[in-house]
Amino acid sequence: MAEHRERDFRVAIVGGGICGLVCAIGLTRAGIKVDIFEAASKYGEIGAGIALGPNAINVLRELGVLESVVAHSGQRGLEVRSFEFRIGAGDCKSVYSYPASSDDLSLPIHRADLLEALAEFIALEDAVTHFNKRCVDITPFLGSSSRSTIHFADGSSHITDVVLGADGVKSAVRQFVIGDDTSANPLSFTNTTAYRGLVETAVLHRVGVPTNMTARPVCWMGQGKHIITFPIKGGRVLNVVAFISGVDLLPGAPSVLPERDWVVRSSLQEMLDDYAEFGEHPRNILKSLNQPSKWYIHGLYPQLNTYVKGPIALLGDAAHGMLPHLGAGAGQGIEDGYLLSRLLGHPETNKGNIEVVLRAYDQVRVPRANGVSRGSKFAGEVYDGLGPSGPSTEGRRADLDLVFDAAWHHDMEADVRMSVDWLTDQRVFGRA
Repeated sequence: MAEHRERDFRVAIVGGGICGLVCAIGLTRAGIKVDIFEAASKYGEIGAGIALGPNAINVLRELGVLESVVAHSGQRGLEVRSFEFRIGAGDCKSVYSYPASSDDLSLPIHRADLLEALAEFIALEDAVTHFNKRCVDITPFLGSSSRSTIHFADGSSHITDVVLGADGVKSAVRQFVIGDDTSANPLSFTNTTAYRGLVETAVLHRVGVPTNMTARPVCWMGQGKHIITFPIKGGRVLNVVAFISGVDLLPGAPSVLPERDWVVRSSLQEMLDDYAEFGEHPRNILKSLNQPSKWYIHGLYPQLNTYVKGPIALLGDAAHGMLPHLGAGAGQGIEDGYLLSRLLGHPETNKGNIEVVLRAYDQVRVPRANGVSRGSKFAGEVYDGLGPSGPSTEGRRADLDLVFDAAWHHDMEADVRMSVDWLTDQRVFGRA
């Protein structure tokens, strides 16, 4: 349990996902009282595998949770694994092997395993988790602009000094940052669908998929579609995500689908028909999936130009829900949570300057996370043969060159220094 100094403010985190828990761990260790409000009845993640890049690895190491996260992953340890890009059709020839240095450590992990590891640390800290609490409204407390009342679907409420919205791409908190104009909410269907599933690599080897195509991350590129595969759980399981871009909804359909339609069951034949032109090995991978699900990918396009309003701030997908083509969404949420915990946990942060401290977070995180979001959109276009250099082998290779670097290689300590320097220049913090 953390040794607490007395702080004169409390923080409420709406959403108990990955970035919310990362932020909570950092805050409690800085002596800040934290309440976490999660809509579900327990901690849990839907989806499948993610690959944490060097930027996220560095944050988890700094927080002192990396060793536990690795243990939960089923991996032997961190790895340097080069991403391979292949043409999906015909003999699936290799186009580009991403150059990875010894510093490019990554960790493939199931989302649920990562959340479980983080939740164990929350249990050891002073953060209080409240389950079955779905946020429906936020109002100023008794007309005060410095405190907020969070209202929940069960009729209960909670008064706090700071509200951090980590409640995902469907965020309820976001509406109170962008204002009363509901048309201003940038959440929309991205014209992209994804079939998702998991399959044991032993099954794939029995149907003839070569070992070298399951031992590392592979992008199988097509025209207007691509498949991403990468091993998790120590290489025993292959995570599969098959994307199709340019999907048009029926005329008159809303730009944001009803929540029940975001994830639907799919037949194996429907998925195979969508990848009929792909070669033997990627199709054998798809054929081996048991009951794939079909996801209608939503994101924040256009992007938000601020993540903050008064004592309320957004982080993770609530702030910058992005297309997943760089595998960078979770990493950006982890970066958000870390910077917020460092700034709110700064010894000179107090109830009187919280709003300015959140503005410092905003100035650093908006260009960083929005830039990665744009890079992710660009990467998907390249995978689908729609990049600026065209769909040829040479064109794809040119556009793929170092496409992950901006997301992977980022100095969070420099971000902390930049934010603190700005607060010092504004005379919010004193000079050391």
